[in-house]
Amino acid sequence: MLQNMILPFRRFADFKGRSARGEYWAFALLNFLVMMVLGAVFLAFAFSFNLFQDIENGAGPSALFTASMIVPMSILGIYWLAIIVPSLAVTVRRFHDRDMSGWWYLGFFLAGLIPMVGWIASIASLVIMCLPGTPGPNRFGDDPLDPTGADVFA
Repeated sequence: MLQNMILPFRRFADFKGRSARGEYWAFALLNFLVMMVLGAVFLAFAFSFNLFQDIENGAGPSALFTASMIVPMSILGIYWLAIIVPSLAVTVRRFHDRDMSGWWYLGFFLAGLIPMVGWIASIASLVIMCLPGTPGPNRFGDDPLDPTGADVFA
């Protein structure tokens, strides 16, 4: 499972080929866990500097953007920048595993900008990510679950 968590970073800009469910969901789990830890650090900084109390006393939301919050917000931003391309790539490859063009992901993203349609698009995207890939080779490459045909680092 750890290998599946790291694999999208190795193939970070590879929008060709296919990715199995295990690779996609292990990477999603890794991102969830890292964001939870970073969120906890963010809240620890906020509580340690009494930022929430300052906001209640009328300092306004700008109190969250004080010098004390630069470090946790920078770490969060750097991590987000580090995962955006691998996240896009593994999602496109997951669509490829379902024998769908990666452009469908753009369609789901744009649909997400429309109120109420975004909920439906999110659910549809979640269902697609949960479904198994097409067995055997398809137009995007060999089956990633077939050890004889798949070449991960091609």
